[in-house]
Amino acid sequence: MPTNVYDPPALAPGTLRVTPLGGLGEVGRNMTVFEYEGKLLVVDCGVLFPEEHQPGVDLILPDFEPIKHRLDDIVGVVLTHGHEDHIGAVPYLLKLKRDIPILGSGLTLALTEAKLKEHRVKPYTLTVAEGQREKVGPFDLEFVAVNHSIPDALAVAIRTPAGMVLATGDFKMDQLPLDGRITDLRAFARLGEEGVDLFLVDSTNADVPGFTPTERSIGPVLEQVIGQAPRRVIVASFASHVHRVQQVLDAAAAHGRRVALLGRSMVRNMTIAEELGYLNVPDGVLIDYKKARDLPENQIVYMSTGSQGEPMAVLSRMANLDHEIEPGPGDTVILASSLIPGNENAVYRVIDGLTKLGATVVHKGNAKVHVSGHAAAGELLYCYNILKPANVLPVHGEYRHLMANARLAQETGIPAERTILGENGTVVDLRDGRAEVVGQLDLGFVYVDGSSVGEITEADLKDRRILGEEGFISVIVVIDAATGAIITGPEIHARGFAEDAGVFESVKPKIAAALAEAARSGTRDSHAMSQVVRRTIGRWVNQTLRRRPMIVPLVIEA
Repeated sequence: MPTNVYDPPALAPGTLRVTPLGGLGEVGRNMTVFEYEGKLLVVDCGVLFPEEHQPGVDLILPDFEPIKHRLDDIVGVVLTHGHEDHIGAVPYLLKLKRDIPILGSGLTLALTEAKLKEHRVKPYTLTVAEGQREKVGPFDLEFVAVNHSIPDALAVAIRTPAGMVLATGDFKMDQLPLDGRITDLRAFARLGEEGVDLFLVDSTNADVPGFTPTERSIGPVLEQVIGQAPRRVIVASFASHVHRVQQVLDAAAAHGRRVALLGRSMVRNMTIAEELGYLNVPDGVLIDYKKARDLPENQIVYMSTGSQGEPMAVLSRMANLDHEIEPGPGDTVILASSLIPGNENAVYRVIDGLTKLGATVVHKGNAKVHVSGHAAAGELLYCYNILKPANVLPVHGEYRHLMANARLAQETGIPAERTILGENGTVVDLRDGRAEVVGQLDLGFVYVDGSSVGEITEADLKDRRILGEEGFISVIVVIDAATGAIITGPEIHARGFAEDAGVFESVKPKIAAALAEAARSGTRDSHAMSQVVRRTIGRWVNQTLRRRPMIVPLVIEA
């Protein structure tokens, strides 16, 4: 939760207000709201994927609370690219108001529309491209080509009378991209000459020195690994990583192998990418995975989801022998993606499981099978020197990334007081070329848990962790309503304990004695009696078994 929460003042005329609702202090759920003259513009609307300490949670959304009562003021949502951490929460925002216009590139909108179709939402969209300018309410938008690990990514320059903001989205400066579409530094230079008053810049790799390697350097490594593999090859990647899938298709074709796509999102996204011309499929290479089983094992490559160790994704199910494709000796598994912070344990668990089954696992730690989609420190320095922004707000990253990005900005001459280290809910006002923090909203996590959105609380997650880690005890006692004397029980049921059930026999007299003492002191209320039971067995379990389980006492009056 944010610290030092305080409300911002009323927005002064001629001032642009910038409020990140997600993406600061985390890698995911990117969303920033811009306000000018009573109108709101949203840039990105993504999800964060849960970590191990959030059991049962499917997705985590930005906290829409600050804009829920102002949905009619939203003039548009700009999506910088088609990754889940930038588009995944769009369906949940549009369920609040379905006719909010969505702006983005062709591929970005196609991926978003496919997602919205699953939620039975038909959006109002406007396709934009690099070099294009659009007036949306009081905001004058210009779109700039940037290179990322998905095609068709865009930065957006937002012009208002209060000043110009440049939001990069996720980007890097690959000079040899697979699709030939580089980050448009000429446009950056032109915007810099005009004057960038506030720079919202991707921080994910700000603490990585030098330059991010080119995507093209991955191709030969994949081709070599696939060419030397004796049996099946399984490649796991993000379901939207079109460039990586392209390289796998090309490497498979070079060695006479066919490729089968596994995972619903992988099949959906690559079908869209092929239809729109972003994925070039060599003739005869793609095959339905059901037909792939009939091919010789040295002629097939499976392209799957699950590179982050997600428990329900294809690769995790393979590692757990819960999938019809069971990896074994001679199989080669390639994890062609980076590790999102927080997923390390889950990924290494999958690697260990696959290795135990006899498969050879190739990953970023032992081979160059992935490069990042984010600008490293050297590239960010170039951007600062080209743009010479008046103010900087590092976004898209955990706190250490934001801090590293702020230091880079200061090294290029941007004063420390013009470099804002914010968090989700930090309210920044821009006026007369100066940006300053004017408020801090109290934002939380909004959990998607099955069909419920925002119903699960931190207390619920704590209960789930206790259930999973410490076990569960229920105690049932029937007492006389008039005297408080025990009629039946206590009856104890435990789950998640290795000890024999007989171990609880020794605590039953303690519970009975505690209830008798409470009754003698005049306690008759069943809730008060339940608390007596809870305290008694809780103290005993902690001292005897060194555990702190969830305890559910039930005292029934008869």
